[in-house]
Amino acid sequence: MNNPIIIVGAGLSGLRAASLLISQGIECRVLEARGRIGGRVLSETVVDRPDLGTFDLGPTWFWPQHEPSISSLVSELGLQTFAQHTEGAILFEQSKSEPIQRHVLPEGTVEKSVRIIGGVRSLIDAVSATLPPGTVELDTRVTAIRMDEEGTITVDADLAEGKKESIGARAVILALPPRIVARHIAFSPSLPVELMTSLVDKPTWMAGQAKVVAIYNRPFWREDGLSGQVTSWAGPLQEIHDASPDTGSGALFGFFGIPAKMRQELGEERVLKLVVDQLTRLFGPSAEKPISLLYKDWSSDPDTAVDEDAEPLREFPNYGQPKSTSEWNKKIFFAGTETSSELGGHLEGALRSAERAVLEV
Repeated sequence: MNNPIIIVGAGLSGLRAASLLISQGIECRVLEARGRIGGRVLSETVVDRPDLGTFDLGPTWFWPQHEPSISSLVSELGLQTFAQHTEGAILFEQSKSEPIQRHVLPEGTVEKSVRIIGGVRSLIDAVSATLPPGTVELDTRVTAIRMDEEGTITVDADLAEGKKESIGARAVILALPPRIVARHIAFSPSLPVELMTSLVDKPTWMAGQAKVVAIYNRPFWREDGLSGQVTSWAGPLQEIHDASPDTGSGALFGFFGIPAKMRQELGEERVLKLVVDQLTRLFGPSAEKPISLLYKDWSSDPDTAVDEDAEPLREFPNYGQPKSTSEWNKKIFFAGTETSSELGGHLEGALRSAERAVLEV
């Protein structure tokens, strides 16, 4: 009996790869270190207030006009989308002491994106639902991948409660950030130096970032003719957008301009206080008391970030397939958005990499 294909990582890329393999009658197992599926897709509700909606602390939107894989998959799975709100003026903040500038951009300047009703987690759940029960194994942390002289692959994993398991594999798809592969999985024989360098040189998308969502009863800024979009040099948020669901409550989300080390030194409570101060400065007294603040610092997530990711990205990374795997050729394959040569860092890149890896397998 043939061993299964082992997929390491149950983010969008790993789940999609599994779905494609199973649709072709190829047995696979998905091993996930976290206690949940989704990877960097993280959609949350407010405790005791699910009526306010679901909010994304990871990827949020996509562009149907440029991203055919996710557009096709969303349609195939019967998911509903709505247009990201961009109507109205945008705000520019040069410093805390200077007046906030308000500008209306010419029509067509902001490219239209869409969001999935129920958050991107709806996509994760829908792809997961295409898999047979038991395909995904949570709390299963792959620690080593070994190949013997006959080319037989064994995957070693740590399970819950101190248990361990060794699993035979026909091949392995590594659907997790390349730097996590390089830093946390031991290979025997060792991966070539060129390949290891290629893995480490691919920064994990969002790994140095944090995201905050401020939730309100309604999107009150729209009543003032504002889109919710802000560019700020004063911070702590350098980029803010409307995060409101398709109906009901209002929400604003932002990315930080202050680096990971500074956020960690300040602590979550102080960081969130600075966020509320900034939103009040920008949007007035109505922003002063959000119903809830949702916060995720990806740089503090050991299943996302390594030490190198604490350095802010200065330019878009050089994503694409890692370089040749020599004796590991046709035994290990790479998926995940950082391994996509097109639209790396996007949900589209995650899907394209999964499609490519399955074709290679």
